[in-house]
Amino acid sequence: MIDNSKISSFAIQAIKKLKKNNYEAYLVGGCVRDSLTGITPKDFDVATNATPDQVRRIFKSSRIIGRRFKLVHLYSHNELIEIATFRAGKNSLSGDQNLVTDNLGKIIRDNVWGSINEDCQRRDFTVNALYYCPISKEIKDFNNGLLDIRKKRIVSIGDPLQRFEEDPVRSLRAIRFSTKLGFKLDTHIKHAIYDKGHLLFGVSNARLFDEMCKLFLHGSAEKNFLKLHKFNLLKYLVHTNPDQSNFAWSMIIEASKNTDTRVKEKKSVTPGFLMACILWPHLIKISSNKTSIDIRKFYRNIDFVLKAQQKYTAIPRSSQSYIKDIWILQLKLQSRIKRQPFKLVNHRRFRAAYDFLIVRERASGESTYLSDWWTKFQVNDEALKNSLIEQRKAEENNKTFGFLGELR
Repeated sequence: MIDNSKISSFAIQAIKKLKKNNYEAYLVGGCVRDSLTGITPKDFDVATNATPDQVRRIFKSSRIIGRRFKLVHLYSHNELIEIATFRAGKNSLSGDQNLVTDNLGKIIRDNVWGSINEDCQRRDFTVNALYYCPISKEIKDFNNGLLDIRKKRIVSIGDPLQRFEEDPVRSLRAIRFSTKLGFKLDTHIKHAIYDKGHLLFGVSNARLFDEMCKLFLHGSAEKNFLKLHKFNLLKYLVHTNPDQSNFAWSMIIEASKNTDTRVKEKKSVTPGFLMACILWPHLIKISSNKTSIDIRKFYRNIDFVLKAQQKYTAIPRSSQSYIKDIWILQLKLQSRIKRQPFKLVNHRRFRAAYDFLIVRERASGESTYLSDWWTKFQVNDEALKNSLIEQRKAEENNKTFGFLGELR
């Protein structure tokens, strides 16, 4: 059922070595699921009954990571494999000294090892709880995951209401897997998402940023956005309300389409660009009067908007700088004063700002005159560039970069 030629030879060798040392070892999770659904697997995770210390002794090019749950990272050139020890079932956790909780009962450290039969019950969805041995080509399925793959559905292991309470991020993962695989969400999962979605407020902003990148930067941004909106989960991820205006909605849609297209064309994508697009309508809203943008408010509100977003998802410092540059360049792209265009095309963020300009023009449904002007100006023809500058000088001065319509 699974073509071993699409499996990492490094992962297969790691499993062979664990078995040679008399340990159980299987490929598990996404790589097995993807292989069975016709998707080329990328990340290869191994599950074993060897403890992290035992794994570390077998593989020299490895290191133990994690505190809450110890894992082993195994390295070979540019490839990394994650090796996890089978986790104990819930009934085995109580009273174990390796299970550490805080005053509220939240698990701080969970290094209680178990068997494969226990480990499979600790996983989130049936399609992610399949264990595959590339040596014997045997698939171990304890939760009817193969049946759910055939029926194309995402089903929770155990009661999803309880499982989403244990980890609210599972609601986001359910949506992401549903979109990626083209599977339907089980009815019980749908109800759990509606009932337990609010628990995402308690998840760290760093973890939500990571999940947001997985949702929006892998080719299914538009579909995931629509599903997140349908389940009323977007408000736990972004500060902008897409329903505040047609422009806010269209901005996210156009940014998502842009990102999906770039992924399809194998071009680079960054969380900073997407976040800049998503937050832009809110920045414009709080920086505008009835008909125009207050430039002082605009500059002052940049940090305010980014700080507000940090309460939802973390934004790396590099991305914050990237977002600020793109936003500020929108004003300069509008003005085109004197020799400024010649300097702007050499700015390190010019291309991103230009792409951003196209996205916001599409979202606003207004004239593409400005992006057309910059498209022409990028042509390597000095005479054309000078003629465009002269044309700009001759234009009527009844519109400036401060008008709301031009910055939307």
